[in-house]
Amino acid sequence: MMVDIPSELIAQLSVAKNVLVSTGAGISAESGVPTFRDAQTGMWSKFRPEELATPEAFVRNPKMVWDWYAERRDQVQAVEPNPGHDALAALQKFWSDFTLVTQNVDGLHQRAGSRDVIELHGNITRVKCAREGTHVSVWVPNEDEPPKCEKCGSYLRPDVVWFGESLPVRALEAATHAAQCCEVFFSVGTSSVVYPAAGLTDLALNQGALVVEVNPDSTPLTDRADFVLPGPSGEVLPVLAKQLGAL
Repeated sequence: MMVDIPSELIAQLSVAKNVLVSTGAGISAESGVPTFRDAQTGMWSKFRPEELATPEAFVRNPKMVWDWYAERRDQVQAVEPNPGHDALAALQKFWSDFTLVTQNVDGLHQRAGSRDVIELHGNITRVKCAREGTHVSVWVPNEDEPPKCEKCGSYLRPDVVWFGESLPVRALEAATHAAQCCEVFFSVGTSSVVYPAAGLTDLALNQGALVVEVNPDSTPLTDRADFVLPGPSGEVLPVLAKQLGAL
């Protein structure tokens, strides 16, 4: 695929200082991570994701929810960051003020070398106590039920945001502040329809930021973006980084 980066965009990015990148499921899908609603295979194909990703589902059948997320966690750990992740890690060093916000829960940005990633929806590779919210790195497996917190005896659960739960306050505040202050806003591999993450684009547009979309498909943002770079992030971003001298 030929990637055409407009020279005008390169010129503006070369003098920018404050850049925000917001990533969605598309960049992870390029590594082989199933998107949330495509993750239903095998015995899980008879369930809708919304039936498994709620606090109520966990209360109703904690073992089933734990097992579903355990399988998804194994899927994530079996894949590697792709060139799009690598390019963003390189670009982080190019701009003096760089913020990376992601809706993804797979930790692939961090594995590629990105630092201080703002995770709006949590991280599936982490586990926490369902009652206290404290992270737990080691637990005793149990075939009949989810493992329990050694401190309080409550079930452990994945450290992700379920339907009906609020986004982490600090993460959302940090992302909102970054969107209100950035000179350039990149939307990478996101459908631009999931709120409140999609609202970050509105904040950036409203304060006059240059908005760049990287996506192989059109989205509600496409007609409003200043530049649209059609194509997979793993092909577009390395070319962009190379032209900027970040790679």
